[in-house]
Amino acid sequence: MTRGLVLGDWLAAGIALAAGAVAALLLRAVLKRLAKHAARTKWAGDDIIVDALRPVAPGAALIAGAAVGCSALPLTARLSGLVGDSLTALLVLIATLSAARVIAGLVQSVASSRTGVAGSASIFVNITRVVVLVMGFLVALQTMGVSIAPLLTALGVGGLAVALALQDTLANLFAGVHILASKTVQPGDYIRLSSGEEGYVVDINWRNTVVRNLSNNLVIIPNQRLARTNMTNFTQPEQPLTILVQAGVGYENDLDRVERVTLEVVDEVMAEVGGALPEHEGAVRFHTFADSRVNFTVILGVGEFSDQYRIKHEFMKRLHQRFRAEGISIPAPTRTVSVRGEDLHAAPLHAAVPHQREKSPSPLSDTGR
Repeated sequence: MTRGLVLGDWLAAGIALAAGAVAALLLRAVLKRLAKHAARTKWAGDDIIVDALRPVAPGAALIAGAAVGCSALPLTARLSGLVGDSLTALLVLIATLSAARVIAGLVQSVASSRTGVAGSASIFVNITRVVVLVMGFLVALQTMGVSIAPLLTALGVGGLAVALALQDTLANLFAGVHILASKTVQPGDYIRLSSGEEGYVVDINWRNTVVRNLSNNLVIIPNQRLARTNMTNFTQPEQPLTILVQAGVGYENDLDRVERVTLEVVDEVMAEVGGALPEHEGAVRFHTFADSRVNFTVILGVGEFSDQYRIKHEFMKRLHQRFRAEGISIPAPTRTVSVRGEDLHAAPLHAAVPHQREKSPSPLSDTGR
């Protein structure tokens, strides 16, 4: 009777373990199909959730089957409790890892969708991941029967010591959180610091802000310095901006005709050059009577900061070509130098050579003879 009972317990445990394995295979197949379906949707959150569940869900099913099987075995109360608590803690850790991946992925997806770039503010992602992992680890310890109250007390005292030792690091951390919370700088913005550094913000992590300049080099700026310096954000409050191009024409030109021709070139560039704003209304403003020309400013519209160089290039080429075709002169600066005739004969014609005195023989040379 006892032997049959033991065999029945082992059979039930084997069935539970096999059911867990079958459930793991089914979950793997279902998640694989869900991943293909999620790839066809516009929302990125379903891809993140499925990708986070695919590596952990089959393992969780196996552990659940093992837990059910162990509960069916005729184990002692102490051993049964130890095995059950261990498997439960392992399930909690697996669920914590999965939750950390899902939540961190959703935070990164939200940040990317708000900035419109692939790079994201990883500081929020890292903080979210650490918080979820710490909470899951504490729950797993509580499940194992370990009291977490002394651990929390030790973490509080140790955290104070660590905070005093890492003042600069924590200052950069909170400065990065403040920058993102105030929305003064977001990943994807083009910024220029008062010290001269400029470029696109690639990432804001727990210590530094990474900026990629136009030469495709990375500039690493501490968050604390970024929060204290004067900065120009060329993306906020809106990405399109206007640029000014300086030009000038000779005094003999008709300024009304110059304005009309220039505006025609502006409209042509706005409509044909990539990165320009077709709806932008060009403007010409005469402002200075210079020495040899009348200077004016042309106002162009660009979609974003880095487009201005290509648009300036095309505009200046086309404006120069159009001015030549229209006969509009762009004079070069000239200087007239007048020399009075009496100044030409003021200096003697012969070269002024300094007179050299003859050296008298040295007394030492005479005695030496």
